[in-house]
Amino acid sequence: MSILWRDAMASALYGPGGFFVAGTGPADHFRTSVHASPAFATALLRLVTEVDAALGHPSRLDVVDVGAGRGELLRALRASVEGAVGVSGEPTRSGRSGLIPPRAGSPETLTPTTSVRSLRNEPSSGTVRPSLAERVRFTAVEYADRPENLPEEINWTPEIPDQINGVLIATEWLDNVPLDLAVHTEDGWRYVLVDPGSGAETLGELVSPADLDWLTKWWPSPQASPSTDSGPTPVVTWTDATSGSESGFRAARPAEGSSLTARSQPGCPETPHSNHRAEIGRTRDEAWTHAVRKISRGLAVAVDYGHLKKDRPVDGTLTGYRGGRQVPPVPDGSSDVTAHVAMDSVASAGAAVARCAYSLVLQREALRALGADGGRPPLSLAGTDPVGYLRALAAASAVAELTDPAGLGGHWWLRQPVGIPLGPAVAR
Repeated sequence: MSILWRDAMASALYGPGGFFVAGTGPADHFRTSVHASPAFATALLRLVTEVDAALGHPSRLDVVDVGAGRGELLRALRASVEGAVGVSGEPTRSGRSGLIPPRAGSPETLTPTTSVRSLRNEPSSGTVRPSLAERVRFTAVEYADRPENLPEEINWTPEIPDQINGVLIATEWLDNVPLDLAVHTEDGWRYVLVDPGSGAETLGELVSPADLDWLTKWWPSPQASPSTDSGPTPVVTWTDATSGSESGFRAARPAEGSSLTARSQPGCPETPHSNHRAEIGRTRDEAWTHAVRKISRGLAVAVDYGHLKKDRPVDGTLTGYRGGRQVPPVPDGSSDVTAHVAMDSVASAGAAVARCAYSLVLQREALRALGADGGRPPLSLAGTDPVGYLRALAAASAVAELTDPAGLGGHWWLRQPVGIPLGPAVAR
């Protein structure tokens, strides 16, 4: 029986036995920036300390990870706060980026002196402010059961907590928020229905008024213009009234991320014929605004692969991942089903509820602003300190993967402040 893609994704990813709630976790199937290098956690720690300062070093600083997997990022941040910067645990299998992350304590493990010093608070007016380690409260938001070996200092909950005073982090969460798909037909936009078992698609009803409003505003529609030859076949062109910067779709995920590529593989289901296919991001907008509303004061950060209106992919981006390989997007619970995020739409929705300007930059820009530039150490260091040179070179290689414009560096960083001022690196 064919159903809406949003319902199929919800069941396949988060239902009983779903991809994100069963088994050992998504790290066995794909790899994110969290798994790629300890430098990612180090950069986020710097951002956390900036927010801590903007909040006036409160007695409780919340750090909430939405879509926490099995707690990998919070484990790393907790270790960082304690002064041991690095990703703990065993390496994960190869996946979206094709490499295996280093073990904690490897030469790639970064220990920036300035970051560690910032956690040791100096006396002021005869008093000593409690350290960040004493004030921080870590919370993982995930539908899966709490991992047995998770440190007790990390809270585990299926819902985003209220009254967050600090930082909310969503690393590759929005791309897995279920959404509906539509195709443009002669009579307008129609939903795409899918059989959860086979992935076969059929056409459904015309989209709802709310989804039509979203498509009209955020997804360029094809319009027919007269053909230059004598034949009656129309030419499909783009309607676009929005300007923007470089597309994160092409930078972060080359053609492998498109539904066209996924469906061209052997065994992929056929797609209803249409000149234009869209992924309706209204549910992602709602999920993000819900998260932003949970913040009393602080910063919401979403890191994801996505696109802007002027660069929406004509055939969509829906695809699947399993065991480190891209697979057809069949919503049967056996694989990740994901689609790129309409980042400009999400950003606009969050800013409307936060009443603060947002920042939307590519990951390579965000990480460099936080001190991770991936620059090679000077060759002269090899002669004076060979071991130090090798360590610095390994660290630079790790950062280079995170900032590679053809890979993780093409992810978008959306930063939404709530009730706090932030510096030029964050302000829009």
